[in-house]
Amino acid sequence: MRSTALFAASLFLSAPAALAIPTLAVAQDAAAPAASVTDAQLEGFAAAMNKVREISAAVQNGAPTAEQQAAMAAAIDGAGLDIATFNALSGQVSSDPVLRARLAVVTAPDPAPGSVAAGVSEEEVAKFSTAMAEIRTVAPASGAPTADQQAAMAKAVEDSGLGLERFNAISSAVSSDAHLRARVELADAQRGA
Repeated sequence: MRSTALFAASLFLSAPAALAIPTLAVAQDAAAPAASVTDAQLEGFAAAMNKVREISAAVQNGAPTAEQQAAMAAAIDGAGLDIATFNALSGQVSSDPVLRARLAVVTAPDPAPGSVAAGVSEEEVAKFSTAMAEIRTVAPASGAPTADQQAAMAKAVEDSGLGLERFNAISSAVSSDAHLRARVELADAQRGA
């Protein structure tokens, strides 16, 4: 018999806009290593989380009704997860930047077919991420870069193997495509940036 009792505690993700994650109270098993979490589990978690957030938004005075608890449990079950797995994923997504970045990738809309973003390979994402990390170390916080800073940034692009034109095309696509941006953020997280 599984417990569907809820409590009002929320976990907060370290994201541009903090996201509150309600947690269902159950006896939790040891969490699976983040590397063993599948994309399908992350997609299910995201779907369940959206429904749980909708339901929890209606909770009055921090105590959900039995009906709200049942609706949250049904949303989790409907996403192919059990409550213990949902809670484990909630904690892992909150504490693991790589898993949080993977969640962003699986939930971001796919790039438009034929767009620059759709044609960026995983190798190019890794090269772009590495070059950007180097550029961030030499770019000025404000104002125009000095000649030395410009040369160092150009060298970072050259050393990446992308070429200036491809680097600029990817840079432009990253700013306008959520999926590509999430992929670059995943590469950053995997690199420990």
